[in-house]
Amino acid sequence: MSNQPKFDAGEAGKFFFRGGHTGWLGLEYVVHGQNWVELKLPWREDLIGEPDRHVLASGPIVSLMDMASGMSIWQTTGVFTPVATLDLRVDYQRPAREKSAVWGRVECYRTTRSAAFVRGIAHDGDEADPVAHVAGVFMQVSYDPKKRLEAQAESAKTEGRDDD
Repeated sequence: MSNQPKFDAGEAGKFFFRGGHTGWLGLEYVVHGQNWVELKLPWREDLIGEPDRHVLASGPIVSLMDMASGMSIWQTTGVFTPVATLDLRVDYQRPAREKSAVWGRVECYRTTRSAAFVRGIAHDGDEADPVAHVAGVFMQVSYDPKKRLEAQAESAKTEGRDDD
């Protein structure tokens, strides 16, 4: 049993968005439910895709949706454990409006022992007129990496090997 507190997307966002890639993008936590998370990617001129159009590029939107996906998985399972993006399909419906932020809302609708399935939308203020739809599959790593390394080291010692 883990002594980790139950995952809370709102609390985790305070840490996740302070630095790193998500911090540089300026991602913001908006709201969450039992199995979903909504984040916001504010518009910034240095994130535009084409110099003559003031529209957010697709790359930052993919990053927004990938992060919302991971957070929806952790919100659903209640536990912050490693996940890896196996497949994230992004079907763009239209460009975001000029100088508009984009919100990403993703739900984790199914989990198995080793996988989690998500779906969601990116929109620029009107959920009924999405910028993109996403669907993805993530691998869940359900072991404690530190304990696994300790077990491997112990196994090597009992077999007479020294892997150091």
